[in-house]
Amino acid sequence: MQFFILAMLSSVLFVGVSSAREITDITPPTEKELARDNCLLTKLKLAAPHTSVAEIKAACDVELIPKAFNRGVVSKRVIAEREVEFNPYVITPHKMNYILPAVVTDSFNQAPYQAVPEFANNFEDIEAKYQISLKVPLTADDIFTDNDKLYFGLTVQSWWQIYANNISKPFRETNYQPEIMYFAPTDWHPFDGNVAVIVGLEHQSNGRSQLLSRSWNRIYSEIVFEKGNFAASLRPWYRIKEDNKKTPTSAKGDDNPDILDYMGHFELGLGYKWHHYEFTALGRQNFATHKGALELGVTFPLWGKLEGYLQYFSGYGESLIDYNHSQHKVGLGIALSNYF
Repeated sequence: MQFFILAMLSSVLFVGVSSAREITDITPPTEKELARDNCLLTKLKLAAPHTSVAEIKAACDVELIPKAFNRGVVSKRVIAEREVEFNPYVITPHKMNYILPAVVTDSFNQAPYQAVPEFANNFEDIEAKYQISLKVPLTADDIFTDNDKLYFGLTVQSWWQIYANNISKPFRETNYQPEIMYFAPTDWHPFDGNVAVIVGLEHQSNGRSQLLSRSWNRIYSEIVFEKGNFAASLRPWYRIKEDNKKTPTSAKGDDNPDILDYMGHFELGLGYKWHHYEFTALGRQNFATHKGALELGVTFPLWGKLEGYLQYFSGYGESLIDYNHSQHKVGLGIALSNYF
């Protein structure tokens, strides 16, 4: 009997010591975790009835972003987007959104349409163009580092022959560009600026068949630098190879095996915001073939939230159907969302 009582006491003592060890082994919350928990509780008490948990989390993530570094035009845009990106009534822009009612070219590319001469001979050198570009977050919490995020993006560009009266004003070309991208700010601050990195996978095609079909897939990385009202990005890519077509009209196979000769292996972007004006430049180049492109843009205020947009393009690949055709184009219209 005494042995049984001693055994029971030993078990109780052992369990008590083990529990005490477990309690002492619990890692205390970090200062950041405590601040986030307090923020979540505060905003939960003040939230409107239909506010989602994701919106509350996003608001706290933005509130807790360090304010010590000098925020530039890119940082300000990212922070503004994250404040509302989980709001079901808000659509977040990705690239620029614009409508250009008039785009004039000095060299219309008729070659791809020769199989249908009634179209090729009636296209006009002036047309309309628009770009719609949106993105949605796929993650709500940090993945690998503070404030990183995974997104799905979709960009649609379309060229509309609205002035071609003889052929019922068709949409000449539409390019679709879905992508998945990972965005992460860094702690690197060269020249008192900020640096972020982006890695993505994207597909681009024009949704056409046979001789008019154009498409490619690529993996890209991008480094973005900002300081004040200036931003620059370098975006190299690797094209995912496809099998060759057995015949030119085959449905399967590479529609444009030489596309890198004209589109190059990278894109360099520059942007500057001056008061209510934004100036942008995008350049591509293949140093082996000496082919590429340059796109310049400027947005300017009109009235209210409405802004004008002037775009100039020179080189190859203004659209996928024109990837191997060089031309100069000027367009004027309205910016629906800015570069910054």
